[in-house]
Amino acid sequence: MSGMRLADQAYSGIVAFIRAQHLTVGDRLPSEVSLAEMFGMSRTVVREALVRLAADGITEARRGAGSYVKNLPSDRLIAHTQSENLSVTLGSYEVRFVLESEAARLAALRRSAQDMALIDGALQKLRATLLSSVPAHAEDMELHRQIVLATTNPAFLVAFEALTAEIERIMRAGVDISRMRPPEVIGAMMREHEAIVDAIRAQDGDGAALAMRWHLAEGRKRLMP
Repeated sequence: MSGMRLADQAYSGIVAFIRAQHLTVGDRLPSEVSLAEMFGMSRTVVREALVRLAADGITEARRGAGSYVKNLPSDRLIAHTQSENLSVTLGSYEVRFVLESEAARLAALRRSAQDMALIDGALQKLRATLLSSVPAHAEDMELHRQIVLATTNPAFLVAFEALTAEIERIMRAGVDISRMRPPEVIGAMMREHEAIVDAIRAQDGDGAALAMRWHLAEGRKRLMP
């Protein structure tokens, strides 16, 4: 656990360094040795942080050349998550790719007419809220929750609710960031949700899983400038 906490600190420290030094996409980060000295940590901890940063799309490793900035987290993302929570919040995507994609697949195969009505109702509420100027994270969360419930497997809900804090941070930031961009960004977000629901309605398990994974991948991209 202490190792994980140190890696989180290194992760946040590298993000803070990128921002403080005004690095841009394509800029090279200091070497592992330099970063380890900078943070007073071992190279092993720094290496773990860099692996996680790469997995989250913030940096990329180039064989024999070190790590480079790939994306810059949005200022609004930092404001919603706080830098010390960033690694945990973005890291939750790896779990959600597995958990929610499979939940969508099972929901498509198992959903009842009542489940479908609840999912459709949640989608309509999300649409109305996204097109307004009020926060939409509660409606977004409810749609995802109804999909999880439609699996008829309580263990999925337990796992989903364990991620509630991280998911809510992401949803708050995602809507906030998207509303600062051209209207088609919110439109794309809505179409992604509609594709998931349409596949569940059609009882297309593979299609629902793919649509959910696509939505989550696009959502992670929207958190970057």
